[in-house]
Amino acid sequence: MTVVYEDNHIIVVNKTASEIVQGDKTGDTPLSETVKQYLKEKYNKPGNVFVGVTHRLDRPVSGLVIFAKTSKALSRLNEMFKTSDVKKTYWAVVKNRPAQEEGTLTHFLTRNEKQNKSYAYDKEVPNSKKAILHYKLIGQSQNYYLLEVDLKTGRHHQIRCQLAKMGCSIKGDLKYGSPRSNPDGSICLHARRVSFVHPVSKELIQLEAPLPPGNLWNGFELF
Repeated sequence: MTVVYEDNHIIVVNKTASEIVQGDKTGDTPLSETVKQYLKEKYNKPGNVFVGVTHRLDRPVSGLVIFAKTSKALSRLNEMFKTSDVKKTYWAVVKNRPAQEEGTLTHFLTRNEKQNKSYAYDKEVPNSKKAILHYKLIGQSQNYYLLEVDLKTGRHHQIRCQLAKMGCSIKGDLKYGSPRSNPDGSICLHARRVSFVHPVSKELIQLEAPLPPGNLWNGFELF
């Protein structure tokens, strides 16, 4: 866990691909607990430390996660995520070059809880939710393409599902059509940047996460 930003009300960390944000049935230590422990030790706090989860990243995804350190920040950030006032930009590595170098994808997503998977449709279907993202081809390497994705809505597995529907499955994402997994169980999707107005101080916060280590992410020639 790397701390990218911290003040009295919020802490933003760069999550590695194997970490879970919140506790689940695996029983593995969630990132929220790691952050609590970090704050407890850093400030020598007795008793419980408040850490509020404001949003999640899928376990195999890396990048920026915002946590609240106060209940005031938590309730305001929750509202900001609901109203899409937190701008999130992702980088995704894909095998196939998209037909258009830039575009907006609009689909209707349904979620299968049992499979923990979403399905994208071109038209509205029962129980579907509208999903919108904007993508842009920003780099290429010998074998892969790098897409920058701006999320307009926040749906379950949205980027993974919509890019796969476009014929550009994310590298390592077996669930959505990638032929092979990554050795570390990650998928090549990284929450690269966040931009938002601070819930308490009202100043503009713009943050960027370092790229995951390794030649793959650093081997792109950016356009």
